[in-house]
Amino acid sequence: MSAPATTAPLLKIEHLEVKYGDLIGVADVSLEVPKGSVVALLGSNGAGKTTTLNAVAGIARVSAGKVVFAGEDIAGQPAYAIVRKGLALSPEGWRLFAQQTVENNLLLGATTLANRREIPRLLEHVYNVFPRLAERRLQRAGTMSGGERQMLAVGRALMSRPQLLLLDEPSLGLAPAIVDSMYDSFAALHKEGQTILLAEQSVEVALEAADHAYVLQVGRTVLEGPAKAMADNPDVQRIYLGVG
Repeated sequence: MSAPATTAPLLKIEHLEVKYGDLIGVADVSLEVPKGSVVALLGSNGAGKTTTLNAVAGIARVSAGKVVFAGEDIAGQPAYAIVRKGLALSPEGWRLFAQQTVENNLLLGATTLANRREIPRLLEHVYNVFPRLAERRLQRAGTMSGGERQMLAVGRALMSRPQLLLLDEPSLGLAPAIVDSMYDSFAALHKEGQTILLAEQSVEVALEAADHAYVLQVGRTVLEGPAKAMADNPDVQRIYLGVG
């Protein structure tokens, strides 16, 4: 009797290494993101989370290893080509066009779409996910609060209709009530079937949202497991994240 077929993950990273000159940003990171799942990438500041996401998105140059997305090794491909394949990054620090309106920032996220007729539907979707953006659609991005800018950064990434959404530190610097609201929106996206890879320092909120989690330490994958099990793992709290 043959073994049951297994579905390949949407994203598979194998022994990723990223160097900045003589400095090593990531030494050895491996992880998998199944289609339709939320995977959390945890670790303290400097653990390599942002570098890993930037390497996947084509912003940081891969020195060694594989980044296989939808069956294709995309390591070394430019960011604009990777976005067109269905992968979008909402970066730490937002990187918005401050003098442009909310809606113009969102429309810039749709520049890689081959079918421009999709734009009105995508705008409506983003406004449904983040109603605050609909209220602020004509407001300049630079005049918005931190929480609203974070919503806008995620919304802009969603405008490219990604198969995989990369979120880099979405709770950073935000008030707890705003973080809760943001993660409610991520849960709604997950329920719709959106695949998400989430880099976070905030352990509790990330593990509550995720199906599976990986812990990075000094640029290496050192621990992984189902999110619920990781939440109860004292090694996650004490050794790798310095909590408790």
